[in-house]
Amino acid sequence: MAALVQRFVGKVTRKKTVDDEFRETSLRRCLNTFDITMLGIGHMIGAGIYVLTGTVVRKKAGPSTVLSYLFAGIAAMLSALCYAEFGARVPKAGSAYSYTYITIGEIWGFIIGWNIVLEHLIGVSAVARAWSGAVDSIFNGAIRNGTISSIGYLAKDSTWFSEYPDFLAAAITIVVFVIVATGAKFSIHFNSAFTVMNGVVILFIICAGLYFADGRNWTDPGRGGFFPFGFGGTVAGAASCFFAFIGFEGIAVSGEEARNPEKSIPIATVVSLGVVTVVYMLVTVSLTLMIPYYQTEPTAAFPMAFATCGVIWAKYVVAVGTLFGITTSLLGGAFSLPRAVYAMADDGLLFRFIAYVHPRTQTPVWAIAIFGLLSALGSFLFEIETLVEFMSIGTLFAYTIVAASIIILRYLPVEKCQFQLKPEEEPAARPETEEMSEKCSIMKRSKSHDSFGKLRDHLKDLPILKHFEPGSCVTLAVVLMGTMIVCFNVTVIYGLDFLKDASWWAIILVIIFIGGIVFFYLVIVAHEQNDAFMTFQIPLVPLLPTLCIICNVALMFSLTYLTWIRLGIWMAAGLLVYFVYGMHHSRENRTAPGYGPMVEYTGDASLEGPLAGMDEDVQEQQPVRRDEGLPYESY
Repeated sequence: MAALVQRFVGKVTRKKTVDDEFRETSLRRCLNTFDITMLGIGHMIGAGIYVLTGTVVRKKAGPSTVLSYLFAGIAAMLSALCYAEFGARVPKAGSAYSYTYITIGEIWGFIIGWNIVLEHLIGVSAVARAWSGAVDSIFNGAIRNGTISSIGYLAKDSTWFSEYPDFLAAAITIVVFVIVATGAKFSIHFNSAFTVMNGVVILFIICAGLYFADGRNWTDPGRGGFFPFGFGGTVAGAASCFFAFIGFEGIAVSGEEARNPEKSIPIATVVSLGVVTVVYMLVTVSLTLMIPYYQTEPTAAFPMAFATCGVIWAKYVVAVGTLFGITTSLLGGAFSLPRAVYAMADDGLLFRFIAYVHPRTQTPVWAIAIFGLLSALGSFLFEIETLVEFMSIGTLFAYTIVAASIIILRYLPVEKCQFQLKPEEEPAARPETEEMSEKCSIMKRSKSHDSFGKLRDHLKDLPILKHFEPGSCVTLAVVLMGTMIVCFNVTVIYGLDFLKDASWWAIILVIIFIGGIVFFYLVIVAHEQNDAFMTFQIPLVPLLPTLCIICNVALMFSLTYLTWIRLGIWMAAGLLVYFVYGMHHSRENRTAPGYGPMVEYTGDASLEGPLAGMDEDVQEQQPVRRDEGLPYESY
């Protein structure tokens, strides 16, 4: 029994092998730093401004949405820096999924990948609903009213489904996925053009909004003041505002198509997030100073705000800009979604036929077709607010795991590092011990090379800690510190009233959990950090990743319980897929000792190339080599 359990644990925690072919790809490396930066800005700056801002201002935070965006931007920047380090080191489609698979293990990689798929799937559906709402606002609600009068309500007063079936949202979703299927470069050029036009409209919104500004909307208690929902509403607003920043992950997802990912991904991540955070805060200032927060129209905030101020013509300018911005956001999500799916299918954790890349367009066409239709169905059935909250929790969970992975990877010894020397950097002949000490392709020589993950010299006699293998103590400390962070946030968020009343038990719990966080943080710091990576590294590790974990967990527990229920249903479906299919068809399982030769069946008996002319039984025994630039057709 123990042997079976050990074997099962070994299977689900195995790590993705990084070999000489790891950087090879079936996708086309054609994107430069500017392309990727514009992709990130276009993905983030659309639906957040035109749809999410109005919803948060009206229902959650009022004018203090300015601070909500600031808090969400800071949390996003912390997560983005973690992404940037991994993205430069692991330039593969799938981003957080690939990072976690390499660092922590297969089951965690699948969970993160499954949540990333959810993030982009729901994100595309939500943005498509925003696009439909923007068009409807131009025609004063004629599309909505006409649909309801002709077909009837889909669900009235439901917390799960939309009020009416949105045919327009489903249609635009399909159109955008068709554009994405044409190829990466065309999609990026299309995105860049619309992003520039959107920027012109946003500049108009900021300037015109400040012209009509009325400071009483922030200061007059009769109009709600700056914190009409209290500071708790500001934090809850930040949890929803985080949705506006998730586009930065599209930067990491595009790493497999970047010409120079080690340079492009960190630069594009920092620049795009900085620009977008400032823009979000400025447009929120403009909106909340124009009109009182309770007059904001959630689905068409800016057009209706200008109409309220008597500037009817500005309503149409903003409506057109809304379409530009939402289109770029929709395109960014549609670009990232099939690539995240492709990464998982390529590793065998999802059905392998989904990883097929068309030889002409060099895009994962099956992933685009299947998940494009699912996104269209989501936009057809569900309301924006439901979609946004559902997506945010999965995204925050994924970002938390990435931050934890950064800490773990920084303290791994060289022999446990999953990054090997590139062929051109491998020495002709070296002793085995020296080869082991320089196993990583993106690591420079360091005085502490042989000490990574071990206790620092002056702390080597500490009890208990000195008995751990290098790197394993840090991994355990990260897990326990994460547990303390979760307990601390639960106590503070759900027990805030008891803390305000100075209840002794609540105060003691907070002290215990803070003490636990500090203790395990110090355990991590007591070990030698791996500082030898030559690619981009975020500063102040483990401090910044720890702050990232704290912020993300706090935002997660600010969401509603229905969101947690939806996440539970999605995760149950994902784990079913993994244990029934993914665990057995994983590339790592197929290459494991005792499995037998790895055979990648092309699904076509009439093969071309080196296997042509062979008998079918001989063909099935031949491995199909993946060469860079050739389509990956095995499934």
